[in-house]
Amino acid sequence: MTRFITTFAYVGLLRPAPGTWGSAVAVVLAIGIDYLLGFWVLAAATLAITLLGFWACAQALRGRPGEDPAEIVIDEVAGQWLALLFPAAAFWWMGLHDWAWRAYPGWVAAFLFFRLFDIWKPWVIGRADRRQDPAGVMLDDLWAGVFAGVATVVAAGVSHGLLL
Repeated sequence: MTRFITTFAYVGLLRPAPGTWGSAVAVVLAIGIDYLLGFWVLAAATLAITLLGFWACAQALRGRPGEDPAEIVIDEVAGQWLALLFPAAAFWWMGLHDWAWRAYPGWVAAFLFFRLFDIWKPWVIGRADRRQDPAGVMLDDLWAGVFAGVATVVAAGVSHGLLL
């Protein structure tokens, strides 16, 4: 069960770049959740997958300090969903219900920013990545999700003249 969860239904076994596959699958699922069930369900699902990820990583990496195997992608899913919550929350808060606009540029931007910050690992993301415990596996991607979410909202605001 732990392997099923940490590999996000075995998506983490896809090669090459299992983390990118995990992020891509996460975007598709998040779009479906947001479109069919709404922002609040996506927010609850993000919290649930994050908590489940912390637990599963702790189980999977017990006795293996400092490891972050490539097949563990539950952290990518949690981080990507967190990144996607930022534009979804911003549109919800502003009362913009143009789902088609946010589904394409917003989701794609959040995906690209997340991959950028997850690979680059600046500042606090890199610090979390260097942790020698299972929590570090999750935390670096959650921080990357925060950075990506903020970058996505700022980019959307600039592109629509809201922040100029």
